[in-house]
Amino acid sequence: MTVRAIRGATQVEADTRDHILEATTELVVEVMKRNRLEPDDVISVLFTATPDLTAEFPALAARRVGLDGVPLMCAGEIDVPGALPRVVRLMAHAHTDLPAAEVDHVYLRGAAALRPDLAG
Repeated sequence: MTVRAIRGATQVEADTRDHILEATTELVVEVMKRNRLEPDDVISVLFTATPDLTAEFPALAARRVGLDGVPLMCAGEIDVPGALPRVVRLMAHAHTDLPAAEVDHVYLRGAAALRPDLAG
């Protein structure tokens, strides 16, 4: 197996605990499904959130869907003028047999605009 980094992002509807957890859960589940990962395959996940998201830590959503034994960290994105608002991003490191070209980076909701080449 090889270690791969898998990227993803989603746009959250509003800065509420429920909206952050809902969007982040959807993102984590899609990353796991599309890349055929089990929790034991995941080494670590770094989450970032834009400065306008403060109601909850995105990592809580990952813990709730089975990544409770995985090191998780949350950080803030830099506040770039004109950047897409209310975005949670992740970078997961995982053991996988997938070649780099077959890793599915997941961009959901409005965050698909960040990487139209990868969204789909």
